[in-house]
Amino acid sequence: QVQLAESGGGLVQPGGSLRLSCAASGTIFAISAMGWYRQGPGKERELVALIMDGVGTKYTDSVKGRFTISRDYAENTVYLQMNRLKPEDTAVYYCNANIQYSDFVFDEFWGQGTQVTVSS
Repeated sequence: QVQLAESGGGLVQPGGSLRLSCAASGTIFAISAMGWYRQGPGKERELVALIMDGVGTKYTDSVKGRFTISRDYAENTVYLQMNRLKPEDTAVYYCNANIQYSDFVFDEFWGQGTQVTVSS
């Protein structure tokens, strides 16, 4: 069984930084993509950043130049470094991964979410 465990959320002042981590564990043959989504109050869940094998990275426009996604392939972990945070970045951040856990079988997995609050 595959699980995603997130950490690193919290309260930060505008202009501050946070680093989110998400570690995948369980029976993992391969991971083709890992990413971060967020859902702010009264909003729909949106893609924040994605890192894809053989393709590269993708960011939503509102975080370009401020957030950086990276991955530790040996540890099956994805990170999101968030700098120059703004109040509108306040949301629950969810880790997402496309994981092969059996022969020829990929599936999408989600973490439980971690709260990020940007406020003075």
